[in-house]
Amino acid sequence: MNTNTTSLTWRKSSFSTGEGNGGECVELAPLPDGGVAVRNSTLGEASPVLHYTKAELRAFVLGAKAGEFDDLI
Repeated sequence: MNTNTTSLTWRKSSFSTGEGNGGECVELAPLPDGGVAVRNSTLGEASPVLHYTKAELRAFVLGAKAGEFDDLI
């Protein structure tokens, strides 16, 4: 999918402080097809944008809530 990311409404987590080594700034935006775009907000429009379906993002969020990725942080 080739989406013009300037027209997306990006949201950043309140946990994205930007005070760390690389600036912990991850943003998500809803896509017109119902999916979700993810980017690094410190890079802004220059950031690569990853596209996920709602089902893919849901599986990740549920796994994160369950602590399945805690060893990565």
